[in-house]
Amino acid sequence: MRTIFKFILASLPRPMLINLSILAKPLLIVFLKGKNYVDPIDGKRFRRFLPYGYVVQRDNVLSPSTLSLERHRLLWLYLKNETDFFTKPKKLLHFAPEQAFYKRFKKIKHFEYTTTDINSPIAKVKADICNLPFKNNSFDTILCNHVLEHILDDKKAMQELFRVMKPGGMGVFQVPQDMKRDITFEDHTIKDTKEREKLFGQYDHVRVYGMDYFKKLEDCGFTVKAVNYTSLLSSKEIDKYRLTKGEIIPVVYKP
Repeated sequence: MRTIFKFILASLPRPMLINLSILAKPLLIVFLKGKNYVDPIDGKRFRRFLPYGYVVQRDNVLSPSTLSLERHRLLWLYLKNETDFFTKPKKLLHFAPEQAFYKRFKKIKHFEYTTTDINSPIAKVKADICNLPFKNNSFDTILCNHVLEHILDDKKAMQELFRVMKPGGMGVFQVPQDMKRDITFEDHTIKDTKEREKLFGQYDHVRVYGMDYFKKLEDCGFTVKAVNYTSLLSSKEIDKYRLTKGEIIPVVYKP
């Protein structure tokens, strides 16, 4: 199964993967039903999760029901348990909307929910993150997760995110981050997809962020809080929800 999943991830473009996954979900839910692990997003239980990864396959990480990964489930738990995200009305901007969240956010009546991306078939507004078609100070909350590592001019993208967020607003900008690396590594002369996959972890990534990621956000005007939410959970909970211990959630605020 690991070999099959790795081949599919490497061979199909992202929009096609999204459409294929929608068709496969009902079968996977039945096939993997059990009691060992829980997806906190929908509460469903499974005997195991699916493998996932472009270069190195991670076992037991992809939820069959919501198609969530470790980072999605961690973010859901944090937003639900530690913030007013689900309880207060807000204008929400969601970049490259994850399937794990998309339909659930659409159903929340006190959200004014806007989705955007250049390629995603489920995003309503097709837009370049470096040149957004939104007015200044438009959104209370912005989710932009695992997007910036794809963007050549990530500083311009961060500046646009800051521009369209309301003063007092909050965002979560998750990225693949090497916590052992002080300085972000990028080399825009590398065009070969195999080389990018080897150096950056995925064929369509253009950098590996280091610990200076938080400073990059601060330089664009944000106040940044690096949240280690798994430190508040037990080892049993981390395993039950299939989370990555020590993963940091970059939570940003516009003063």
